[in-house]
Amino acid sequence: MKHVIHTLNKAFDNRVRLGVMAVLMANDSVSFNELKEALDLTDGNLASHVAALEKAGYVLVTKQFVGKKPNTTYAASTEGKSAFQDHLAALEKLLRGEA
Repeated sequence: MKHVIHTLNKAFDNRVRLGVMAVLMANDSVSFNELKEALDLTDGNLASHVAALEKAGYVLVTKQFVGKKPNTTYAASTEGKSAFQDHLAALEKLLRGEA
């Protein structure tokens, strides 16, 4: 049987990606600027981490125009929600000493 440490998802090892997923799990969707402010990140830092989560299939990206301004919103995908919940469950097991 696998030790619980090996069930942690590498996509969420980074604190920024962990934060992005936490915000997305608490909201249906979040704009780029809302996410940037919530996590106190630069544009480039947020964009690169969201791109990694999108590539993994964990984040859905919607781009549209509001008036003449571009608006990008993010949401956790079904796969992303499941993976994040599994990651949190593994962390909880570690905290309870159920390794």
